[in-house]
Amino acid sequence: MKRSLARLVCGVLTVAAFTGVFAATPEQEKQFVDTYRKAYDAKDAKTLSALLYTKGADAQAAAFYKMMITSELGGKITSIQLLDLTAEDKARAAKTQSPDGRPMKLVLPATKKLVTKSETKDKSGSSSSSSEVFVGESEGRLYILVPAAAK
Repeated sequence: MKRSLARLVCGVLTVAAFTGVFAATPEQEKQFVDTYRKAYDAKDAKTLSALLYTKGADAQAAAFYKMMITSELGGKITSIQLLDLTAEDKARAAKTQSPDGRPMKLVLPATKKLVTKSETKDKSGSSSSSSEVFVGESEGRLYILVPAAAK
């Protein structure tokens, strides 16, 4: 009995330690959001594109995400949040599709979602938009995930 309990405790501690190694810290999350906001405000397409995780991604999907992430440059971010995934978000992340409907999968597991709201004003009026992208972690850094072809 003692041996079984010791194994159980050891297993739980191992899982907890393993999970903690890959979980982004609040400081890393804040840095990611701050980097995104600063790059967006500065209209820095290069830095925004560097936030995309494209290793192993579909080339068309990567091009689409680069276009999408920079299309609203010139606007002002009114709200930006890095949120935990809901059960619905996890299900959507598991069934990603390409813009042309081909089955895709994210190149890394999604751990968060970045939700941004922005507003653009010009002489003909104003418009607002919102976007939501899945975020994952690789080698201690957070990235916006780009899908790859599903196998």
